[in-house]
Amino acid sequence: MRKLFYAFVIIGALTFTGCTLPQMIKAAKEQKLEVNPNPLEVHKDTVVFDINGNLPVKMLKKGTVYTLNTFYKYGENELALDPAAFRSEDYPNSATEQIKVSKKQMFPYQDAYKVGTVEIQGVASKGTKSKTTPRLTVATGVITTSKLVQNSYYAAFADHGYNNQEELTPVVIPNFIFERGRSVLRTSEIKADQGKQLDAFIASKNVTRTVTITGTHSPEGAERINSKLSEERAKAIEKFYRAQMKKYDYKGQADEIKFILKPVVDDWTEFKNALAAYDKISSDEKSEYLNIINGGGSFEAQEKAMKKLKTYNKVFRDVYPGLRAAKTEILKVKEKKTDAEISVLAKQIASGQASADALTFEELMYAATLTPSLEEKVSYYEAATKKGSNWNAHNNLGAAYLQQAIQGNTSLVDKAAAQLEIAAKLKETPEVHANLATIALWKGNPYKAYSHATKALRGASNEVTRGVNGVKGASEIYMANYGAAVSSTSSAVDTDVNLFNKGLAQLLNKDFSNAASSFAEATRKNNNLAIGYYGAAVAAARQGNGDAVVSNLTSAVRIDSSLKEKALTDLEFTKFATTESFRNALK
Repeated sequence: MRKLFYAFVIIGALTFTGCTLPQMIKAAKEQKLEVNPNPLEVHKDTVVFDINGNLPVKMLKKGTVYTLNTFYKYGENELALDPAAFRSEDYPNSATEQIKVSKKQMFPYQDAYKVGTVEIQGVASKGTKSKTTPRLTVATGVITTSKLVQNSYYAAFADHGYNNQEELTPVVIPNFIFERGRSVLRTSEIKADQGKQLDAFIASKNVTRTVTITGTHSPEGAERINSKLSEERAKAIEKFYRAQMKKYDYKGQADEIKFILKPVVDDWTEFKNALAAYDKISSDEKSEYLNIINGGGSFEAQEKAMKKLKTYNKVFRDVYPGLRAAKTEILKVKEKKTDAEISVLAKQIASGQASADALTFEELMYAATLTPSLEEKVSYYEAATKKGSNWNAHNNLGAAYLQQAIQGNTSLVDKAAAQLEIAAKLKETPEVHANLATIALWKGNPYKAYSHATKALRGASNEVTRGVNGVKGASEIYMANYGAAVSSTSSAVDTDVNLFNKGLAQLLNKDFSNAASSFAEATRKNNNLAIGYYGAAVAAARQGNGDAVVSNLTSAVRIDSSLKEKALTDLEFTKFATTESFRNALK
């Protein structure tokens, strides 16, 4: 009897299980599963999607588990993704309420995955027993629009440090001293050091811009009577200067020199300076003069007050004569090599025909900017790196290699990287980081490129800022930071690549109208930019504009026929793929 009872229980349990699982499988037909996004999309090299649905009321029986198995099937292969198990004990209200279920799925993208389907299979289980639903296709393919991003490269050259503009060098001639109350330039003064220096300067025919002559007088009343004395002393020096220019045959050069006469009248400045340097009276005695000057009153009254001081005669004898003077300050043009001379010498240095000392470091760096030839730039910067440890020489050599790589000689990327690493060790600057950002992007590391670009923007010039923002914007698209990429590319130099990336970032940021405008700008900048027309076709598809899809695809495949096959499998164009105009565009 007991054996019969046990047998009944076992048979009953099996019957119950056998009845429950088919019921769960039948109820699974009402689970209404959806995938978002559908079609799938790749961002940051990863496909991420959500599976959402509802398990019907009473579907989860006591002690049961319902598992959703997800597969991505491509060709003859498939990926098994993480299963999602829903246990009855976790949903105590399942007998009276629908159960909302959600599962985030992801898998790393490979080109082989572009065409495929998401399939879901339900498994109802209790204990060791289970039943499965047929596989259900819930989503298709992978939209790869984010993969259209174009690498933006920028080579940042540091300043050469050479001033190629006109520079003026001051030349100060010692004062010419005049006799008390007179403005005649004496022969003794002309034959003295100041006269010899001025004569030698004029004789050398230095290119001169201005000659400023300051005439002064001593403070004693008798001299002050002639209010024009300071000016006449300045004019005496000018007369001598002009006579010497005539002597040395200046001709038209004399007309290019501007004489500035500055007569100083009733001014205590020169006296105070001379008094401060005078060492034959005490500081207290000097203070007596300063108290009179600072006490106010007319210049003549102040001078009369000084005559009453016990040290006046000494000061009059030792200090006053030096104030009866004319000071000559000349601004001459600094002698520099011509651009042609610098270019010739740089070429000779690079070829070993001239000593490295034939040019200064700054001149050699400047020489590289005078040639359009990247090969010559490289040779000049290589020579500059041998003139000491200068970060800008290594940076610019790296930038020149980088520019050659951008123009097609990709084998030079590693050489560029080596020079830039040296530059970075010597000094981290916006230019160095900008170039390292390009190197990192080139080598497929947008995160590292973004880091360098961000550092480059700290304190960068406007030129470097606009250049590196293109690199940063491309990196941000790879990183799926589309809003930031719109901002970066909007602040970048208007190259066709940067304009395209701007449009792509706007498109991925769901700003389809502005994306279309940016793609149009890119193709106006470069009417052979096939990918620009392709991007415009995608923007048109998202806006439902079939005519624009067809016209832009026609332009794209006319320039680059390889885009024909891409468009035929691109899920962006699913709504238009069956139209005759679409098929004609891709013939």
